[in-house]
Amino acid sequence: MSRFPYLRQDFAASIVVFLVAVPLCVGVAVASGVPAELGLVTGIVGGLVTGLMPGSSLQVSGPAAGLTVLVFEAVSEFGVAALGVIVLMAGLLQLAMGFLRVGRWFRAISVAVVEGMLCGIGLVIIAGQIYAAAGLKAPETGIGKIVGLPGAFADALGSTEALTSLAIGAGTVAVIVLWKKVPKKVQAVPGALAAVLLATLASLAFSLPVATVQVEGLLGVIQPPGADAFGELAGPAIWGTIIAFALIASAESLFSAAAVDRLHDGPRTQYDKEMIAQGAGNTVCGLLGALPMTAVIVRSSANVNAGAKTKASRVLHGAWLLLFAAALPSALALIPLPALAGILVHAGWKLIPFRQIAELWRGHKGEALILVVTAVSIVAVNMFEGVLIGLALAVIKTAWEASHLKTEVIDKGAGPIQVYLSGNATFLRLPKILDSLEALPQDRPIEVDLSGLHHLDHACRTALENWAERHSAPDTEPVKVTTANPVRATAP
Repeated sequence: MSRFPYLRQDFAASIVVFLVAVPLCVGVAVASGVPAELGLVTGIVGGLVTGLMPGSSLQVSGPAAGLTVLVFEAVSEFGVAALGVIVLMAGLLQLAMGFLRVGRWFRAISVAVVEGMLCGIGLVIIAGQIYAAAGLKAPETGIGKIVGLPGAFADALGSTEALTSLAIGAGTVAVIVLWKKVPKKVQAVPGALAAVLLATLASLAFSLPVATVQVEGLLGVIQPPGADAFGELAGPAIWGTIIAFALIASAESLFSAAAVDRLHDGPRTQYDKEMIAQGAGNTVCGLLGALPMTAVIVRSSANVNAGAKTKASRVLHGAWLLLFAAALPSALALIPLPALAGILVHAGWKLIPFRQIAELWRGHKGEALILVVTAVSIVAVNMFEGVLIGLALAVIKTAWEASHLKTEVIDKGAGPIQVYLSGNATFLRLPKILDSLEALPQDRPIEVDLSGLHHLDHACRTALENWAERHSAPDTEPVKVTTANPVRATAP
């Protein structure tokens, strides 16, 4: 027992994480347009493969709601058969980034972009799963899902089956939300699991006309990518999806790791090793034709809150998932699909960072704008391009702020005109600098003080020197430029 001093705590935590993971694994798979068992396969790999590797000791990996939209788009475009090769190549790309020590650089990604990404994903998930809860077919595009909601509700009102299905989904959300109000002892059962159990019991007891999960068995759905799937790699279209999988899964995992680190006092995350662990997991998932994985904050926080101390808890949770999938696959066939839709609606709602948007708007309106534009772009276009738009805005904003410059001209009527530049003089501000300097009279002595500049790039330095050389009239004293170094005069 001395070799495993925390076995009791880790064992108890693994049961809690397993109970949280089952409905989420199945729900994410169904929403992604693939067999339910593939979600369990990814959860098993997340526990038994990624869980054993170094990186972040307490965060738990598996299929994530955050990748649901991207996976659904990939399956719609390339087919389920190509999913394995996409995940495989994304995993290999993650491994390469981990070995090249790129993991730590993901911490430099603008928080507003990440929050905007999660917000956009959350909105698309909520809209899409409302259709699923009503048993209706959802439009393909994110904007189509949202715009079509009024019509979907109108259709549901005219159908008893749709209303029944929608009631099951709404009831699932209500149970999850209200579960925090029940006694602490009852809360030992995760809210998502309780909601699914109650929905299943209600549909069985009253013989409700709702769709349930389709079951094929664990081995029946595992399909390693074949030659045709690898042939897809010859086309450029699939590579955009692969890069999107790798970057978004990595960003979500490493930001999750940072969040989990704030929840406990144990060892901190080693970001490059965690990137390698995620890459190894996705490589195995790809070989099995399963869903991509990321670290999942819902499961990870449940793991920490349940008292886990070491990685043993997440490895054991993978073992329980394997036993469940092997021994009780028929139990999945009893689960109503609207209940899983309800779980994902709640998960999507939690992805929308209401508090962060309000805080950013109060203190950093530019960051809040980036968050909103990223979210809207994901809804209006797609995941990959939406994130790229957000990153581009963040870079532009940073460049603009980094080039903040103040120009002050003092003319006392007699003596030289004094020009003070302070801040950062970059090429972005060069037109403004030259406009101010070229407006100065050529028949007066001019002194330009650059000692207040934090940064002077090559373009600005060259432009200032050229302006100083040609500005003064022949019978006027040359422009004097003062820097942090000794004063130097530039002849006309």
